[in-house]
Amino acid sequence: MMTFLYILGGIVLLILILGMIAPKAYDVSRSVIVNKPKNEVFKSLRSLKEQEKWSPWEKKDPNMKKEFTGIDGEVGAKSAWVGKKDVGEGEQEITKIIENKRVEGKLRFFKPWKSEADCYFNVEDDTSSSTKVTWGFSGNNKFPFSIFMLFFSMDKTVGKDFEEGLASFKALMEK
Repeated sequence: MMTFLYILGGIVLLILILGMIAPKAYDVSRSVIVNKPKNEVFKSLRSLKEQEKWSPWEKKDPNMKKEFTGIDGEVGAKSAWVGKKDVGEGEQEITKIIENKRVEGKLRFFKPWKSEADCYFNVEDDTSSSTKVTWGFSGNNKFPFSIFMLFFSMDKTVGKDFEEGLASFKALMEK
């Protein structure tokens, strides 16, 4: 019986130590240069419906169910989705717009697990006819999920999707 208690205590201690050293937050972003003026790029990025045209998750599940509420491109607009396992279920809401500079939002995931993250698009002039676009998101890792993040790279996983999405966005904008 004592051996069992020592083993159990060791497991609990290991979990607590891993929880203390695990990353508490994440921040993932990627950038691309689009050969279009900033105002054109910004107008497209602020539209949730336009984002469908280049979203990497649309390609993973083109049959996902989507619902839009609010005025697209304005604070309070929401895009909700229900899809296959690859895209899950959730919603994106526009929470702040700084005209021709930044669009901020909240991502709320309901399935396969509940989580919330902040997302954004930044735009800045690269030249008079090109724009640097940065797409990113950040959030907090709650215990015990944070322990999983010791073995999983959010940057590598989501970063690939951001790169694919930005490449599609660039191609669409530069047509």
